[in-house]
Amino acid sequence: MSAQERTLLTTRRDCPGRLVPVGTPVTIPAHSFVTLTQALGGNYTVIHEGNMVRVDGTDADALGLEPQVLEFTPPTDGRISEEQVWEALGTVYDPEVPVDLVSLGLIYAMEVDQDAGTVSIRMTLTAPGCGMGPVLVGDVEYRVAQVPNVRQVKVELVFDPPWSRDMMSEEAQLETGMFY
Repeated sequence: MSAQERTLLTTRRDCPGRLVPVGTPVTIPAHSFVTLTQALGGNYTVIHEGNMVRVDGTDADALGLEPQVLEFTPPTDGRISEEQVWEALGTVYDPEVPVDLVSLGLIYAMEVDQDAGTVSIRMTLTAPGCGMGPVLVGDVEYRVAQVPNVRQVKVELVFDPPWSRDMMSEEAQLETGMFY
C-alpha cells in the first residue's frame, strides 16, 4: 500500500489500538468506519474519528484482514541466525512513517549470545518523548522471539546518541522525502 492509497474499512468487532504518537490505549467500536493508511510489517495504521490509531497485527481480523505470519526455516546447526534476526527487525515499522526501524536507523546494535539463546538489542526512537516507544519495543521483542532458537530477547531503549535523519538509509530518506 503506497502512502496515497487509503482503504475504507468497517471494524468487525471491537478493535484495540493505540493512539499515535502518544501510545494511549483505545478501543474502536465494532461496526465503525476506519481509513487504513498503512499496512506494513503485519501491523496497521488507521484513521478513526480524526485520530491516527495503530492496530496490532494480532487484531487484523477486527479490520477484516488476514494476519501476517512471520516464519523462518530453522538453521540445521541449532544456532540463532543473525540474518534472520535482522530480517525480523526489518518487519517492525514506525506507525507514522512507512519505513522499518532498521532503515530508519533506530536499531543501534544487535548481539547474539548463542550459548544462552539470547538476542540483545540497543535501539532508540525518532523522539525521546514518543509514547509509542513501549509499543515498538514490544514489537521488536515479539518479532525477534519468532526467530528459531531464540530463547530470550532483551531490548535496551537508549537516547545517546540522539537519532537524526542522517541515520536513515538512503532508500528511507528518499521514501520519506528527507534526502537532501
